[in-house]
Amino acid sequence: MDTNKHTEQLPTTIRAFLEAQEARDADTALALLTPQAVIADVGESFSGDKELRRFITEAGAEFSVTSEITKVDRDGEIWVVSQHLEGDFPGGKADLDYRFALEGERIERLDIVLG
Repeated sequence: MDTNKHTEQLPTTIRAFLEAQEARDADTALALLTPQAVIADVGESFSGDKELRRFITEAGAEFSVTSEITKVDRDGEIWVVSQHLEGDFPGGKADLDYRFALEGERIERLDIVLG
C-alpha cells in the first residue's frame, strides 16, 4: 500500500488497521476491531474471531497486488478510504472503497465495495 498525505487525516485506528491488513498481521488487526465487528468484502460477510482472522490473513493472498490510497473522505460518521489496486488478479485493476464505521476507538464495521 502506498501511504501518502491522504492517510494523515484518518483516525489512528484506521491507519493501523490498513497497515496490519497489508502485513497480514491478524493479531494487530483484530485488536483494532470491536468484538461484534463485521467485515463485508464485495458482498461476502465475515464476523467472529475465526472468520475475521481468516479474512485478514488470506483475502487476496493468492495474487500479487499493489495498492494506492487515492482519496480519504467522510460520509457522516463513516470514513471512506478509496484505493486503486493493480495486480495479477482477474481484470488486473480495481478501485475499491473501504467504508469504516467506528465505535469509540475501535472498528465496528468495514464494508469493502467497488469504487
